[in-house]
Amino acid sequence: MTEIHFSLDQNEIEFTASGGSVVRRTVHPSGVRVLTESVPGVQSASVSFSVGVGSRDETNGHFGSTHFLEHLLFKGTRKRSALEIAVAFDSVGGSSNASTGKEHTSYYARVQQSAVPLAIDVIGDMLTSSVIDATEFENERTVILEELAMNEDDPSDVAHEAFFEAVLGDHVLGRPIGGTKETIGAVSRDAVWEHYKANYRPEDLVIAAAGAVKHEEIIALVEKSLSDAGWDLSAKSSPRPRRDNVQASIARGEAIRVIHEDNAQTNVLIGTQGLIGDDERRYSMSVLNTVLGGGMSSRLFQEIREKRGLAYSTYSFNQGYSDGAVFGLYAGCSPAKSREVADLMIAEFTKIAEVGITKDELELAYGNISGGLALKFESTQARMSRLAGTELGTGDFVDLDEALKRYRAVTLEDVQSLAADILTREKTIVAVGDVTFDTFDGLV
Repeated sequence: MTEIHFSLDQNEIEFTASGGSVVRRTVHPSGVRVLTESVPGVQSASVSFSVGVGSRDETNGHFGSTHFLEHLLFKGTRKRSALEIAVAFDSVGGSSNASTGKEHTSYYARVQQSAVPLAIDVIGDMLTSSVIDATEFENERTVILEELAMNEDDPSDVAHEAFFEAVLGDHVLGRPIGGTKETIGAVSRDAVWEHYKANYRPEDLVIAAAGAVKHEEIIALVEKSLSDAGWDLSAKSSPRPRRDNVQASIARGEAIRVIHEDNAQTNVLIGTQGLIGDDERRYSMSVLNTVLGGGMSSRLFQEIREKRGLAYSTYSFNQGYSDGAVFGLYAGCSPAKSREVADLMIAEFTKIAEVGITKDELELAYGNISGGLALKFESTQARMSRLAGTELGTGDFVDLDEALKRYRAVTLEDVQSLAADILTREKTIVAVGDVTFDTFDGLV
């Protein structure tokens, strides 16, 4: 299996992926992109409608609009009430949801094979014909504010949000995905409607379906759903270009941020800018994170939890986007042990940068990653998300067999070199709990 590139200049692509599934991609003359993966032997399917717009794309007066729309499109259309949308999926035992990200927004459902037409009709109706009623708008403003308040009551959420802001500074990726109390409270219905009209057009739309699906039938169902809603699919348009996957110049926001809360536990994050989404070293990064903080056998877990009992949860991560990324180490611990835990996290990462990992750790990581991917792609939703993510992201589809080859090609030297590179970058420490700046004096 070789890497398949979903070029926006190619209207039709078809190939067989690992496991015998058939992947197809069609660019409709209107600019709508339809991708399917027909998976042998399954009786369900997952379907998503996505647009390549996220919180980073909001401009003055529209801050919070992306998250607002995710909520509002479930609140009723010209032919369905909010209850009827919910009943449609419940009546077939399906599930539906939506997610707002920093770079895209998706609306999706998982249903039995016979309910695929229903899923496409309902989600298509939501995306094209939402009423965005003024009363519902104000009701949903309250709901979103309650959601933000719930997140603010979770110290871990507060810490991670603050960590992104501190590492990425003024860059748009540092914004909170859901908006803030101020932006949600200030945004108007007209601003959200303007945001919708600018970003929910045929050329913006990516439809992905995986499981018990037939490509031609999905296209026909999509055309009917969008046309019935009044979208003019006869007007020719080119798909919205993908983002440039090039590392931006990003200035660190803060070296240390401490949010004092009188909690029994302190949430500590230490990290820096990481690898963007299509960095060729992303396979080495997965191995690094698996060894360092990816599970019960990882170095962080063993040193901090198992040997010393200093934390219940500790891990490492890299979250990459098109032009920026965050790499971090996390632990939740007693305030009195925060400095000790911070020292241990840095020490374990530094060991990998200076000495590397062992051959046994490399083999364990490969087994962990390969097994996890095999289990992951038993899910039609994971396959659907891979299609949509590929289309909205780099355009390079990598199936399971090819991905495993790339992980297998990672060497001990690759992992150490990557860790050494990251270690040279400006560090940021964020802590939420009963600690002070002095707790972390000298660490950055």
